[in-house]
Amino acid sequence: MSKSILQRTSVKKKIFVLDTSVILYDHNAFNNFQEHDVAIPIQVLEELDNMKNGNETRNAEARSFIRLMDNASGEQVMNKWIPLKGSKRGHFKVVMDYRPSLLDAEAIFGAGKFDHRILNAALSLKEEFPEKKIVLVSKDICLRLKAKSLDLHAEDYETGKIKNVDELYTGKTTLTNVSIELLDELKATGTASADQLELAPETGNHFYILKSKRKPITAYHDVKAGMMVTVKAQKVFNIAPRNEEQSMAIHAMLNPAVKLVTIQGKAGTGKTLLAIASALEQRKDYRQIYVTRPIVALSNKDIGFLPGDAKSKIDPYMAPIWDNLRFIKEQYTDDPKAQAKIDEFVSTEKIVIAPLAYIRGRTLTKIFFIVDEAQNLTPHEIKTIISRAGEETKIIFTGDIYQIDTPYLDAESNGLSYLIESAKNHPLYAHITLDKGERSELANLANDLL
Repeated sequence: MSKSILQRTSVKKKIFVLDTSVILYDHNAFNNFQEHDVAIPIQVLEELDNMKNGNETRNAEARSFIRLMDNASGEQVMNKWIPLKGSKRGHFKVVMDYRPSLLDAEAIFGAGKFDHRILNAALSLKEEFPEKKIVLVSKDICLRLKAKSLDLHAEDYETGKIKNVDELYTGKTTLTNVSIELLDELKATGTASADQLELAPETGNHFYILKSKRKPITAYHDVKAGMMVTVKAQKVFNIAPRNEEQSMAIHAMLNPAVKLVTIQGKAGTGKTLLAIASALEQRKDYRQIYVTRPIVALSNKDIGFLPGDAKSKIDPYMAPIWDNLRFIKEQYTDDPKAQAKIDEFVSTEKIVIAPLAYIRGRTLTKIFFIVDEAQNLTPHEIKTIISRAGEETKIIFTGDIYQIDTPYLDAESNGLSYLIESAKNHPLYAHITLDKGERSELANLANDLL
């Protein structure tokens, strides 16, 4: 071992070994470990090389990381420690395919799997640097358990995770003992100054149920105007809200001052239906309506395994969106012209229903953009989608953070939770959590008891 490495290792405290799952979650991950060193097993590069082609987000993440590594290494070889940019940053290197002398993961768990060779890369570093703490970082819980069984420290990648998902922002608050004067003013004029409620200075757009001895009033705090505005039940494209929360969601989606809306709730609460109906209600204000969702099969089978052309492949994944559009159409059974108009929206591409991979890369100008099942996206994917928004575009994210189909994501690390927590006080943003299921009593039984 060279003298320079000995001097450096006496100062640094940890070496973090990154698994492929971390890089596919956040391609910039190796820049997020402060003064500590980061090691990339060579098997990770091989896996990324196999994933670099394609239009899915994981393909883009793989390509982005490969470019980052190339820029960071410059003219230097990567099997030596290379300093990361920044005065208080660590170093990184690519770890070769070594077999540790004490514990061999391939001998214990079996040969032929990249995961076991990644474990060996971490174990070889542990033997090479006994004075340092070696930590395997992975989104794969099984790989972390295997690492711990080999006396190797293992952690989930924490960047982008919500600390306490049970306390996630809901977008609504019930206030009791509200002054009669304020309620009378709201009832008479529909608006009142928010100063009368003495809200916290950082409070953003937020919904309130105001209670006193009289009938409660549902109101919305408009942070830009500094006003409380009454929220009334209003139909959108012949779909009427069935509870106060749905009225709040419709209010947020119809508000032109709010450009970003998230709706979180369990199955059957009406998230997607209300979003599509609100979009159709405002169709004249937008050039197009995009309704999309990430393609994630329950079995995680790739779309390419299904027979047929592109349309026949994606239709099973888009079926829930078509079902909601069909339900809206059924509200006009006595109006054939309205039904024909909805069909015309689809045929003329006024409303476009397509998987997210087909939308990625486009600039969204004057678009009402609905992203369904947003809990299956990573924080970086959410950021990428929002960054595509052009002038006069509105984006709606809907999803259930407890019903995730994407491997390596959970209620704390998915992009929808991250967005709700990060944007909650922004003046362009509004959120509402829908708790009451309206699909059927049978569906509510499943959600509540099973």
